[in-house]
Amino acid sequence: MKSSHSILLLAGIVLSITTIRAQTASKDSINARAQRLALTKDLVQVPGDALSYKTAGYAKIMCSAVFVTGLTPAFAAEHVGYFTAPYADRWKVSFPAIDYANKKVSITLPNGIIRTAVYTGDQGCVCLPEGSSTLYFKPVPIKRNLPDAATTNWPMGDVLPQKLDFHNIDQAKVQQAVAAAFSLEDAYTAAFVVTYKGQIIGEKYAEGINMHTSLEGWSMGKSLSATIMGILMNRGVYKLEQPAPIPQWQGKNDNRAKIRIMDIMHMSSGLNCRATYDPDYDSTLGYTPHKYLYTGGINSFEYAASLPQKWLPNTVGRYRNSDPVLINYLNRLGIEKLGEDYLSFPQKALFDKIGIRNMIMETDPYGNFLTQGYELASARDWARLGNLYLQKGVWNGEQILPKGFTKFVSTLAEPWVKDGNPVYGGLFWINGDGNYPIPKDSYMMLGAGGQYVIIIPSHDLVIVRLGHFKGDIAGQDEKALKKALALLMEALPVK
Repeated sequence: MKSSHSILLLAGIVLSITTIRAQTASKDSINARAQRLALTKDLVQVPGDALSYKTAGYAKIMCSAVFVTGLTPAFAAEHVGYFTAPYADRWKVSFPAIDYANKKVSITLPNGIIRTAVYTGDQGCVCLPEGSSTLYFKPVPIKRNLPDAATTNWPMGDVLPQKLDFHNIDQAKVQQAVAAAFSLEDAYTAAFVVTYKGQIIGEKYAEGINMHTSLEGWSMGKSLSATIMGILMNRGVYKLEQPAPIPQWQGKNDNRAKIRIMDIMHMSSGLNCRATYDPDYDSTLGYTPHKYLYTGGINSFEYAASLPQKWLPNTVGRYRNSDPVLINYLNRLGIEKLGEDYLSFPQKALFDKIGIRNMIMETDPYGNFLTQGYELASARDWARLGNLYLQKGVWNGEQILPKGFTKFVSTLAEPWVKDGNPVYGGLFWINGDGNYPIPKDSYMMLGAGGQYVIIIPSHDLVIVRLGHFKGDIAGQDEKALKKALALLMEALPVK
């Protein structure tokens, strides 16, 4: 249990902990526009006890930290996963009880209710619904059809060339950039990898972390969900422009049937899924549906598909979990339409092709991927995924993503531009506001707590920064990262 002193220090600022970008337009102007366009003023209320949901998130976070990443319980409780398990609420419940034999984490609320998360193997950790002791799906062991990484050259393995023939880069400045990423102790940087033209030119890890350690990625998983959708599009299952074939919206004169897949990927579906990051967020209105999709112990696909409309599609951009959850729903429907196994499809169709071995995609209790933010992977694995995008969806001569898909995800979404907030594309962030000292057409996978995959096409660069959540307090993670990025821009030429 944390000291009251440390709790008081953090309680007032924990809600600001996020890598989600601040609006470039004023909140007043964004809210005024949204109110003019709103179809309803109704709120979607989450049933139940907020502390129970926060405790469920805490149990899941601790389970993943201990049984996937390999952190100690004491370190994990202090440093990781504040998003679904706010630090300021952890003192209200028991310290997590770790059952190493059965690979479970249990936490007791003041009313005696126990929230439990279980390690499932290749589906990571899942928090059981309140009052339940079982999962509603059968975990699937994932076969990885890859050669031995220790004897296979990067990027399909981990063997790096002894010498790189890059005479046009300032290697000393690259190393300064790597050092800068770790220069602030309270940034809690865990891993930093830089690739140039697909080759690793800089790399460093914190003590106890290595190139195989799977770390929390949070909302970088939204871009992973987009990637699976891209693979299905490349196989002819879906098209960006088509109305999303969500079963719950069909045949009922339901206006949601007009929502296109591209609207969902732009975070402009218009669904009513109140979130912590809304410009008009009000904490007094109760627990948000945005977080409930992580911690509710529900069928997340059914819940997201049941949400009503707040705005017409393609009019207002809002960062809400309903949209990537629905992309994951469509992914499941599309994978099963192909006759493939849903849980093993990402490894077979994507990870095996680009050398990813350490990605863990976690699910809800019904076996639906929660990769709007529940996934863990090594920095090198994220670098591989970033390089797939840098190479316009092509790997070893195979077009894995459809032509034009990387252009779509890296182009500013119209509703966000109309809000005066030019930072979002197709489940990827874009540096359209110049917040980072890199070109404005750079695009990024971003996750709460200081997780980044930054793709800079003009410099043939992919940069991965992973960190422990505590480093995002007061923006120390971003401060260190910006130092590193500025040095890399000096070290590398424009192609």
